[in-house]
Amino acid sequence: MPKQRPLKKLKKQQSLKPDTKAAEGNEVSEVHWKKPRSEDERLCIVTRESEGKSGLVRFVIGPGDQVIPDVLEKLPGRGIWVSASRTTIDEAVAKGLFARAAKAPAKADAGLTDQVEGLLARRVVDMLSMGRKAGRAVAGLEKVKTWLIDEKAAVLLQASDGSERGKTALRPPDGPETLIDCLTSSELGMAFGRDTVIHAAMTKDGITNRVLYDANRLKGLRSE
Repeated sequence: MPKQRPLKKLKKQQSLKPDTKAAEGNEVSEVHWKKPRSEDERLCIVTRESEGKSGLVRFVIGPGDQVIPDVLEKLPGRGIWVSASRTTIDEAVAKGLFARAAKAPAKADAGLTDQVEGLLARRVVDMLSMGRKAGRAVAGLEKVKTWLIDEKAAVLLQASDGSERGKTALRPPDGPETLIDCLTSSELGMAFGRDTVIHAAMTKDGITNRVLYDANRLKGLRSE
């Protein structure tokens, strides 16, 4: 009689969490989901606390020992992670924490925080523009209102410098992370090929996921 193999123990079921990585250009009915992985969190070199990557900015040491922001998280080299906060990045520069984390010489410009903010703003605008060209985003009060009524909009975008009265005319969709309000009217306008835009909306899509991911970090820099 053949010897029976022992049964393998079942692995404990893991909870799911949203995937903020975009499947660009591919429409999805819901946000992407995946099992949590340890690399989804990183240790901030300033606060010494672990956070989700959507709340952090990655840096690498480049040529000439220069500290380089890696907002796309693709540059080669050991990543150094700092909370997406103006105060935190400024502290990392002032105290020389990049060199300590890298255990090597590191030169961080005094304007590093402004550089990160500019890169993130450009990234959000570019991804929003891509969404517009793919038919995943609209601008203008009436168009946005129609998308909200038809439950087509997953995210509402409102210019940070728009009037408070005008903003109250629209309500974000139900659920977490459905409002982006860290872009100015001119930045929103750039995404839609206009001078200014106050209201915009995006559908559920991989591009939208990426916009939310980067906008969350940008908001951290602009909320202080």
